[in-house]
Amino acid sequence: MPIDSLPHLDEHSTLIAADTDRIWPHLTDVVERSFARPGTTGYARLVSAADPVSSGPRPLAAGSTFPGFRVTTAIPGQELALRGSHRFSTYALIFRLDPAGPGRSRLRAETRAVFPGLTGGLYRQILLTSGGHVISVRRMLAAIRRRSEQTP
Repeated sequence: MPIDSLPHLDEHSTLIAADTDRIWPHLTDVVERSFARPGTTGYARLVSAADPVSSGPRPLAAGSTFPGFRVTTAIPGQELALRGSHRFSTYALIFRLDPAGPGRSRLRAETRAVFPGLTGGLYRQILLTSGGHVISVRRMLAAIRRRSEQTP
C-alpha cells in the first residue's frame, strides 16, 4: 500500500530559526535515535514489525531501517519518509521541511496509518487515547528545533 493511500492520522509542526540544510542532519539523527532506544527492538519483534532492527546505509537514506521503520524517501533538506507495518497496523511518518523566510524553516511531521481488524482497532484506540504518539512526535520536533537552533 503506497504511503499516500494510507489514511491521514495527524500532523504536527514547528518553526525553526535555521535553514533546511542545517536542520537535516539533526532531523535524521533525532528520528533514528528516538526509535533506536533500548527496548524498541524487543517491542518491534513482539508486534512482528516488518523491520525489527537497524540496517542499511547511514546517514539515513532510502532503504535504511531501524526498529519499526524503513526509510522510503530521504531528500536532504526536504523530506524524510518512513514506512512500517506490524500485525496491528501499516503506518507512515513523513517529515517535511519548508523554507519559512530568511533563516527560518517549518518542520512538519505527518502520520498516516491503517489499523485493520478488531485487534487493529483496539491498538488504534490505545495509541490515540494514551497520548503517547502525540507526545513522542512533539518531543522529536522540539529536539530537532533545539539542536538546529544551537548549531552555529
